Amino acid sequence: MRSKTQRSVGRHRKITTAQTAKGRLAVMTVAAGAVSTAGVGGAAAGTIQSAGAGETKAQSVDYTLQADTDPLKNAQAAVEDAAPQILAIAESKPVADLATQLDKAIQAADARAAADEANRAPTIARPAEGTFTSGFGPRWGSFHSGIDIANAVGTPILAVMGGTVIDSGPASGYGQWIRIKHDDGSMSVYGHMQTLDVAVGERVHAGQKIAGMGSLGFSTGSHLHFEIHPTGEGAVDPIPWLAERGINIG
Repeated sequence: MRSKTQRSVGRHRKITTAQTAKGRLAVMTVAAGAVSTAGVGGAAAGTIQSAGAGETKAQSVDYTLQADTDPLKNAQAAVEDAAPQILAIAESKPVADLATQLDKAIQAADARAAADEANRAPTIARPAEGTFTSGFGPRWGSFHSGIDIANAVGTPILAVMGGTVIDSGPASGYGQWIRIKHDDGSMSVYGHMQTLDVAVGERVHAGQKIAGMGSLGFSTGSHLHFEIHPTGEGAVDPIPWLAERGINIG
């Protein structure tokens, strides 16, 4: 006699509707993931068969391309972008009156160079190098209105300050002389020169060579006779005048 509580062998469990729905949902989820992974080709049509029902359902999948592009058009655009560009260049025209402009530029450059040289030039200079041989004052029954500096013939004679040449040539007793009117109103005199390097009206600067030493006129040897007239008239002793300006003679 069988027990009532004994289970029947061989019976199959009844599949409930809820379980069938869950199965379908799982299959559809897996199929949708496959379509998403496969891309456009696999997403065109996804066919899902329901378990146990024998029916086939087609599920349409909406998709959007990542980039709505045309490879051919993109390649053509890249070639066009890489092609060299032709730039419009203004027509070259000759500069009007070029020669005049060049002359003005050269003159301006020369003026700047002269101004720079003048700025760097000394304001006072020793009139000549050599040996001090005679001073200012009475000498041999007359008055010696300057000083003498002896050296070899041709020794450079220099302008003591900047100014304008007012005399350059022969002079009684001096053989040849040069007189320079300076910007402060004073005048300097140079005598007995062998050669003259400047002309009347010429502008000179301090330290510029104006002549070569000699022994022309009333002279016993090659030397420079130098005078200074602070107000333009009336000579004074050049030694203290030069010393006040940093130039020592003797």
